[in-house]
Amino acid sequence: MRNKEMDNRFKDELLKGEVEQEAQPEVKPKAELPRNFVTGLFTDGVISKETATEMLPFIIFLAFLGMIYIGNRHFAENNIRDIGKLSKEVKELSWDFKTLKADLMLKSTQTEVARRVDTLGLKESVEPPKKIIIPGNGK
Repeated sequence: MRNKEMDNRFKDELLKGEVEQEAQPEVKPKAELPRNFVTGLFTDGVISKETATEMLPFIIFLAFLGMIYIGNRHFAENNIRDIGKLSKEVKELSWDFKTLKADLMLKSTQTEVARRVDTLGLKESVEPPKKIIIPGNGK
């Protein structure tokens, strides 16, 4: 029976040691930042956590202004492209207008009208027009 008691006692000691080891978390030493210019600037110098927190609304405002500036630039470039397309279209329409106007002027001349009407069987009058006077009208 003594063997069993020793075995149990040995097991109890082993289990107690494992429980103590599990219950105590390992404590890691806190890693320190290396002391150089950048870390000194952000921790002790001009930019610390407190000043960065105080400047946060201003930084957000600057970011907002930057986004508005970028959006305005895109909008202006799109407008410039549209203006270029429209001016090219106006030039083409102006050229079309001028050619159509020249064609109409050519087609409305007396000789051109006479030539076109000749195919319908109409002839141009050679006699000058006569004035019709009606008697008894008081004139």
